[in-house]
Amino acid sequence: MYIIRNQVNSTPIFKLKVPFVGENKDSYQTQQSLLPGCPKIPPSLQLRQYQRQAINSWFANNGRGTLKMATGSGKTITALAITCELYKQINLQVLIVICPYRHLVTQWARECEKFNLKPILAFENIHNWQSKLATQLYNVRSGLQQFLTVIVTNSTFITEGFKSQFKYLPEKTLIIGDEAHNLGSPKLEESLPRRVGLRLALSATPERYFDEAGTQSLFSYFGAVLQPEFTLKDAISQGALVNYFYYPILVELTTAESVAYAKLTQKIGRTLLYKNQDNLELVEWEENEDVKNLLIQRAKIIGGAENKLKALRELMKTRRETTHTLFYCSDGSQEIGQHYNSLHQLKAVAKILGVELGYRIATYTAETPLKKREILRRQFESGELQGLVAIRCLDEGVDIPAIQTAVILASSGNPRQFIQRRGRVLRPHPNKERATIFDMIVLPPDLDRSTLEVERNLLKKELRRFVEFADLADNAGSARIKLLDLQKRYNLMDV
Repeated sequence: MYIIRNQVNSTPIFKLKVPFVGENKDSYQTQQSLLPGCPKIPPSLQLRQYQRQAINSWFANNGRGTLKMATGSGKTITALAITCELYKQINLQVLIVICPYRHLVTQWARECEKFNLKPILAFENIHNWQSKLATQLYNVRSGLQQFLTVIVTNSTFITEGFKSQFKYLPEKTLIIGDEAHNLGSPKLEESLPRRVGLRLALSATPERYFDEAGTQSLFSYFGAVLQPEFTLKDAISQGALVNYFYYPILVELTTAESVAYAKLTQKIGRTLLYKNQDNLELVEWEENEDVKNLLIQRAKIIGGAENKLKALRELMKTRRETTHTLFYCSDGSQEIGQHYNSLHQLKAVAKILGVELGYRIATYTAETPLKKREILRRQFESGELQGLVAIRCLDEGVDIPAIQTAVILASSGNPRQFIQRRGRVLRPHPNKERATIFDMIVLPPDLDRSTLEVERNLLKKELRRFVEFADLADNAGSARIKLLDLQKRYNLMDV
């Protein structure tokens, strides 16, 4: 946790007009041909009503704000449409897009090219982009170039080589933070240029997990969440995401895992009671570093639960013809008592699927080179690969709409991960009428009375997300019945 810094934030001095109101009026399509590299709406693009509404809200807020839109609902297109309107209204000169990962930079680049933009991609080797960036910034300021687009990774954004160019940014610059929740971390938030007045944050989940101060710093810079939010329910009802079947798979812990889990839960209970004997609400946990560390240790046990592999084997041995399937894995090993399991779940899943069951699969991780990722994406879409076994690098922003089925082995208390992973599967695709999600949920072990109430409070918020997701599914009734055992065990029937 850290103190929100009192830094001067530039405010836009431009008088922005709300570009349109209503669904049928689209002033963008009347734009004339522009020079290469200048923002232009693709002639074939038809913005959805909720995208228009988001654009209206940002302009009405004078060029500031956070768009909280469901995963897969078209945040990138909405942001680029804003860029086009700014270019039309005030002759916007520079667009800077900040992305957490390299693959998102290349994904943004593909979308930018559809909007007539010629982006500089700033990541990895400084010699690949610094000279080009400096030259084009000079050209924009001197009038030799009309527009400049830069797409940069978070890690490159905070380097001195990139930040040294901030002082040359013209007044008419727009900064877009993609998956903006990442930009609330101290090092990234401190690096955001205060001279730039036009700011747009994009995220399905802008609130930072266990970091209220970071969340507030993020909103302080970019602006608050613009209303109305565009939820998963909204996205499905308006056709931005597909309908789905949801199948919870309840998994028991092994004896060793149960013992380790119970010990950690007892420690959590003692720490909370020491902190405040009358209040076990989540707000207390978020302010307690000791509890957060214990929760992380416990999450590792849940994430790597051994019986998930047995459940996977049982599930997939009858689905050998399944294609376009994504397997989400935990990304770490765990320590249980004196036994240290160094085998990542990803490798174990790949072995079960690829060796034992004969599936055509490949792993997709942060270490997978960009070129290889693109090859895997094409093989997956064509059906040459039946499945991808992935960890966190597919949580944020990756666009593989051909995914029809997801098997989620990685359980997490982090609501952002929950929303990202399930929303990723629901992107529309010509060959996809409906998605299917198998969600492995670890059942906590039987606990003594002293820790039962602690567990109940810990579980309540996570169970609420599972129930909400079940309620939106086409098989809502059977999905809710599956969760009933968990609700009864911990007297959470009101969730």
